[in-house]
Amino acid sequence: MTSSRIRKLALVAAGISILSSCVIPDDTSRVAKEDVTAAAARREMVGLSEADIRMCAGFPSATADVGSSGQIWTYQRTVQRGNLNIVVPTLAMGAVPAVGGSVNVAPGGYCNTQIRMLNGHVAEVAYAGDNNLPNSRDALCVSTVDACVAYARQHRYSAPAVSR
Repeated sequence: MTSSRIRKLALVAAGISILSSCVIPDDTSRVAKEDVTAAAARREMVGLSEADIRMCAGFPSATADVGSSGQIWTYQRTVQRGNLNIVVPTLAMGAVPAVGGSVNVAPGGYCNTQIRMLNGHVAEVAYAGDNNLPNSRDALCVSTVDACVAYARQHRYSAPAVSR
């Protein structure tokens, strides 16, 4: 290998190493907006009946009684996507420090969509889990609620006030 090629290879390796250090923070709430559909579900699903939710989201994965606060229905979704892993071997040459590392693109995640039922109707929708994408919060939860948002819009629900 010529010294020119070695320098080019070292620069490419250094560039990849720098890019791999640009890690997306676990908490993206300050830099990413909530997914439009996930945000709409928080508003538009309020007031849907238990039967409506079963029609649009199916049966919950788990339920919990919370006394006078009603019931919480949980819908669990695991999202597995194809991963792309790029690994650069560690390289050290003379004055150039050791360079190397890896980049993981499009990891999977999971979402627990919690729907609080009060007096047989949706009172609140919330999300939990590893459910963010780099530029959109709660995006992995959309597959649980998108049909319910469309269902609510189709049936022209104007969310009735539900006392808490």
